[in-house]
Parts: sequence; structure tokens; C-alpha cells
Amino acid sequence: MLASLPALLLERHQLIAVDGKLDEETWAKAPEFGTFHQFLPENGKPPPAGLRTTVRLLIDNDALIFGIRAWDGTPENMRSSLARRDKVAQDQDFIGIWLDPTGHGRAAQFVRVNIDGVLSDGMYRADEDEDDLGPDFPIDAAVRRLPDGYTMEIRWPLSNLRFPYEDGKTWRLMVERGVPHAGGLRLTSTPLKTGSLSYIDALQEIGGMGGTVQAVRDRAFLELKPEVTVRANRDEDDAGRRRGNHGSVGLEINARPRADWVFNATLNPDFSQVEIDEPMPTGASRIALSLPEKRGFFLESADVLGLPLSAFYSRTIASPQWGLRATWRKADADATAMSLRDEEGGVVMRGRVYETAEYAQTRRPLASLVRARWHGEGALLGAFASRRDYGDAGSNEVAGFDGQWRDGGNQLSWLLMHSRNSAAFVEDPQPRTVRVPARSGSYAQGRYVHISDDWWNEAKLEAIGPGFVNDNGFVPQAGVVKTDINLNRRLGEKTVPLGPFGDEPLRLYEFEAHLGLHEIRTLSDATLGQQANEIVQRKIQPGIWYRTGRQTDLWANLGFDQQRAHRNGKLHDTPAVHFGFASSPLPWMPVLKAEVTLGRQLDVDADRVGGGGNVVMDMGLRFPLGARGWAMESDVRLNRAWIDGTRGRPAFADNGWRWLGMLHFTASDSLRLLAQNTSSSRRDDGVSGLAPWAERGSHRSVLFRHLWRHGRSLSVGWSRDRASEANTVNTSLTVKMQWEV
Repeated sequence: MLASLPALLLERHQLIAVDGKLDEETWAKAPEFGTFHQFLPENGKPPPAGLRTTVRLLIDNDALIFGIRAWDGTPENMRSSLARRDKVAQDQDFIGIWLDPTGHGRAAQFVRVNIDGVLSDGMYRADEDEDDLGPDFPIDAAVRRLPDGYTMEIRWPLSNLRFPYEDGKTWRLMVERGVPHAGGLRLTSTPLKTGSLSYIDALQEIGGMGGTVQAVRDRAFLELKPEVTVRANRDEDDAGRRRGNHGSVGLEINARPRADWVFNATLNPDFSQVEIDEPMPTGASRIALSLPEKRGFFLESADVLGLPLSAFYSRTIASPQWGLRATWRKADADATAMSLRDEEGGVVMRGRVYETAEYAQTRRPLASLVRARWHGEGALLGAFASRRDYGDAGSNEVAGFDGQWRDGGNQLSWLLMHSRNSAAFVEDPQPRTVRVPARSGSYAQGRYVHISDDWWNEAKLEAIGPGFVNDNGFVPQAGVVKTDINLNRRLGEKTVPLGPFGDEPLRLYEFEAHLGLHEIRTLSDATLGQQANEIVQRKIQPGIWYRTGRQTDLWANLGFDQQRAHRNGKLHDTPAVHFGFASSPLPWMPVLKAEVTLGRQLDVDADRVGGGGNVVMDMGLRFPLGARGWAMESDVRLNRAWIDGTRGRPAFADNGWRWLGMLHFTASDSLRLLAQNTSSSRRDDGVSGLAPWAERGSHRSVLFRHLWRHGRSLSVGWSRDRASEANTVNTSLTVKMQWEV
């Protein structure tokens, strides 16, 4: 039984100023918790001397208020700087708080605050062991640096915590501390193991809450967030030049009539200043890649939705005219429902065996989804239904069931779906959406994970019927069966002598041997004449992974791979070497990582194999600027995929680079500069006879933002996008104001 973290309930007249000082008399009366455990880099070992951490928790009528005292024997080595929200990482000294107000351990809201007062917050889902940084909570935080460390205060409003109205479990939490100069040290208030199924496997109860839940569960909260956007556009192409001015008014509504109900609405939202997606190299593949969601409306109640992308993918809704959502929570059940009207101009993706087909969205579809779950001790059962209605041009309906079972180091999950589709996309010669005779299809997925001190193993089977269509989900392939098996043998801590290359041996804090097996086979499809059991792709990849100092992970795999380009084509051998690393090598270079593939690559269009590879590199730099407290972030991404021809040069190349610079004047004022180029080309390979072509695109933008407080901001932005097709250039100047009532 884990020790609880005790809290002190405040009277109405007891007020706490969030200033980071911890100097009110109330703090001295609050019980102190000071038992922390080492999570990284040496899991389970005692925290280093001189890095003591204590936590005190106060609860008033409106919020949880945390007071943290962090000692550091070498405070001059503490690392931090002003940064974008949600960019608090392991390279900075920070305090993190993970809260589960439902108490069932399936999800947690979290916040991390670095010692410059920058926040990262979001929602964590235990079933996928992933965090979503999209949600922004109205959390106040303040930090005071001291000669021997720092103090921090964090105020978390109860209005932004989601919990059942009655019969709920005790609220649980975990407090963490990051100390990068101590070898990437991370301390946690619970004895969390690196081999756990999730990061919230070992939360502790909050003690002394008394009647807090009963006191706040009937309180109603209402947030109105209007926005005004004014934009001037100039478009140029081979047909001429056009100018236009546009103004719009949008509104976001968030209402909580009581603790177990949340309602959200959005009207005419403007997403033009959401940061554009990073370039994603696909090489010569025709299979689409998913992209992360960054829009706030779709991230509300993500813990209740809890569906894989194949069931629901919010990026299928490109530009909603309006949207409605409701979420309900009970102690052993929850549910959410949403409906949105999308504008024309988006892209609809439908999977096939060897490619992802993309179609222009020529209608204004209505996308709707209903989701409900029941959860017990170690088990979860859920159901959902979704529909994408194209009016008189047909519709796409999907219904499904899913579940999960967890026991110790074992987790089993499954998903079953069935679809009915009567909408198709044609070009004759203009793109149109038309009604067709309805066709049905099915989908099944099962996943098993086993974790122990010696093993981390996963097996996943996914079958997508040839007639399965989910326009509200992400299904890049259909008519196939996918099998994935990953075996990881944990070999513990190792010491590697460096011989003449160094006096000190290399310490590997964690070391694993890996074997990955991946195969895709076809299912029979009489409509397309596709035979069953045709191998589309097969990978056999043994390898190693280890973690060492400076928060460095390295991995390498040998790829004994095979791949087919099209139906009835040749199954090509595509052996390759795959390797990569991620590190935080220097205080001013907190991010340096790369993923590399070198070997034989399949050129899908040419149906041939040539030497080539795929390289993605990321580098992040952080600099303080002068005595004014300014700071600079600089993030660079480079990617290149290529396949050599027979004439001593690449027959296909796909390149991209991106530079994102952030100049922080204060915690409220920043200037974002973004430059991004992409290019792809094909040359004569000397064999296939494919016609040469080349495409280029670029993006440049500048955005100044002033933030008064959470939910209130003024933004002024300029952007220019170029595309080689039809010599298209789009330039826009945008002024946007958002505020919260």
C-alpha cells in the first residue's frame, strides 16, 4: 500500500497568493511529504544526496494548491529558459504533477512547470502509454530561485478536473522532479518502475480531502471564448493575381453544469495560426501517415474517447463550421458524443492494399460520433457508433466494440468494427461525391503486452476487410491482415570498457536485445480481383537498444525485409540497416536525434529496387539573450529519402527542411519565425521509362503573440506559401484576438 500525500483543507478566509514564496503561515501548518524515489536513470536506487524534495498540498474552495521545496547542492547547474507552452522537457529542471480524479488509473491530467515558470500540460492515456499535449488548463504557477535550490507554487482549479458526481474513488496523484544536470535524474513520489505498463501505474491517494468533492461537485462553470479574426489575402498563379479581405467572428463555449457533465461548442473556429505540420518523408511509398491533433476542441475529454486512430481520427475534419460535444462521467462508466459540420475543401482518405487513395471533399459533410464505456477493476468494455453524412451523395456508418483487460504485467485489448458505405468519389472531369450501392466491411484488432523485469513483449494482429471504410477514422490500408510481434529481452545495467578511447567505462543504465517480426498479407477481394495470402510486406529485424548518460538512447536493427509494389508483382528483397539515437548532449543543445535507414529501397512506381535510404534529423537549441531575460529557441528538422537509379544518381528523391525560431521577450510576449521547404523529384532511372518530374513547396511565416492571461491573447501574423504547381503563391496578413469570459 503506497503512502498517501496528505492535504490541508483551508477555511474560506485563508487566502494563498501564488507567488512562489511559500511564506504564508498556512504553509507551515500543512503536512509535509518528502519521500521520493529515483525513476531515471538508475531505477529503484536512492535519490542522490543534496537533491531533497518536499511537497505540501492545500485545498481551498476553488483549487488544489501545491507548494514544492526543491534543494540542489549545485544550483548554478540548474537548467531552464523561457520556452513555448508544452515545451518543458527532460533538459530542464521542472516539477510535474499527475492527477487522476477518477481514481481508476486509466488516464491522468498532468502539468510540468520549469524553474522559469513555463508550463507543459495535457492528458495521459495509460492504455496507449502516451501523453497528449493539446489540452491547456488554466493553471497558475510561480517559482522563486534560492541559493540552495528553488520553491514553487502551483494552483490547479477544481473546475478543470473531470470526476464522477458520486461513488467515485479517492483522487490519486504523483509528483515528479526533473534534474538534468544530475545525469537526467527524474524523481517520483511513488516507487514507479521503468518496466511498468504505464507511467501512472503507481499513483498515491490524496489524504485529508474531507468533503471537497461533495462541496464542489454541484458548482456550475461556464467559459465563453470569443475570437475575432481579420485577414488580407493575395493569391497568385498562372491564371493571374487575386486579392481579398476577410473577417470572421468565432466562439467557443465550455460549460460544466455539475462535476459529471461537460458541454463544449465551437462556432466558426479559425485554425490559421495553428503551427503547420512538420514535413514527413514517405519515400516512394503510397501509404499515408497520420498527423497529430493540435486543435483544442478535439482534445477535450480525450480520456473518455480512448479510441485508436482506425476508429476515430479528428484530422478528417479539416475546417468545421460548427461543432457540439457532450461528455458524462460516472464512477464505473463514461460517455461522450460529438457532431460537427465540416466545410468543403478537405481531403478524404480511403485505404487500399497497396496505396491510400485521396479524394477532394466536395460536400459539407456532417461528422458524428457516440461513445460509451464501462470500466471495472482491471477491465474495460466500450462501444461506439459514427457516421459521416454526405447528404444525397450517400453516407458512411461505422459501429464497433472494444475492450481491455489488465493484470499485473499483462494487458490484452481488442477492437471490432463493422462499416456500411454508400458514398463514392469520382472525377468526370471535376471531382464529385456520388451515391453508390451500399457495401459493408469489417475490421478486427487484438493486442497483447507482457512486461516483467526480464521481458517486454508485444503481439498485435489487425485484419481490415476489403470493404471496410471509415471516413471518420484513419485506415491507410484495407483488404489486408497485419501481424506485428516485438520481443525485447531486458539485460539490465551493463558496463562497457572503452579501452584506448577513454579512461572511464561506458555505463549502460538499460540494455535490451530486440527481435521484431512484421508481415502484411492480402485478403481475398472479388471486386478488385485480389487473391488472398499475397505478401505485401515482411520484416525480420533483430537489434539492440540501450540508454546511457546525457539522457541518450541508441538503437540499431538489421532488416531482413521484403516488399511488393502492386498486385501480382514481384516480392523484392529490401535488406537494410536501421539505427538511431536521441540525446540531450549540452545545456544549450537539449535535443539531438536522428533516425536512419540505409540499404535497398523499393521504388513503388517503378517496381524496382535500388540503393538508398531515409534520414530524419532533429536538433534543438536554447539560448538566454542578455540581461533582460530574453530567450531564444531554435528547432531544426532535416529529412531526405532517396532511391538510386542505374545512371549514378537518385532516380527518386524526397527532401524537406524546417526551421522554427521562437524569440521570447517575456513569459507573455513572443515572436515565432517559421521557414519550411519541401521538394520531391523523379529522374530517368535507365530502366522503367517513367517520365521525369519535380515538385517544390515552401512556407514562411512570422507570428507575434501577446498573452494577457490564460485564454486572452492578441496575435499578428504574416505567412507566404509557394507551390511549383501552376506557380502558386499565397500571401496573408492576419490579426486575431481571443479572450475569455
